[in-house]
Amino acid sequence: MREIASKQQLRLAFLRWAMVTVPFILLLGFASARLVPTGSANRWYAALTKPDLTPPDWAFPVAWTIIYIFMGLALAMIIHARGSKLRGPAILLFALQLVVNLIWSPLFFGAHQVFWSLIVIAIMFVLALATTLLFGRIRAAAAWLLVPYLAWLVVAGLLTLQIDQLNPNAETLVPSSSSTQISL
Repeated sequence: MREIASKQQLRLAFLRWAMVTVPFILLLGFASARLVPTGSANRWYAALTKPDLTPPDWAFPVAWTIIYIFMGLALAMIIHARGSKLRGPAILLFALQLVVNLIWSPLFFGAHQVFWSLIVIAIMFVLALATTLLFGRIRAAAAWLLVPYLAWLVVAGLLTLQIDQLNPNAETLVPSSSSTQISL
């Protein structure tokens, strides 16, 4: 039996990709969340009426860190799948959904656009679902790594919808003058 690469060499190649993709996606997510204050550090968000089932502030960075790690691992698996004709479209779709993902925090916490943030989550979910399905056609494990992301998007979407319903004037709430919010 002739092999081009041993299993050990293939594992090492995947790990090399993961060592790039995981930190890169974590960095992008961190940067997006740090463009404006988030959670209780955001005066506008603190003034909103929130749903009873809103998780504590610490849950959001923990969840997103895990999700971004899983996304990075899934992307590394797809990048590593050199023989797949779907690899290019899958990477492109992943990048598109990630760009939409990175828009959400500045739009919600910075621009105070609750309704448009809800629209962005819906678009993000559709793109993430399409990415998951396409990843599944290449590597089943990569698709499974995106399932927590899909679940969290459902939770985030429901929370954003409830915030929109509980705060019909959310966009007009004015944070204190010492705030550093983005204004459009």
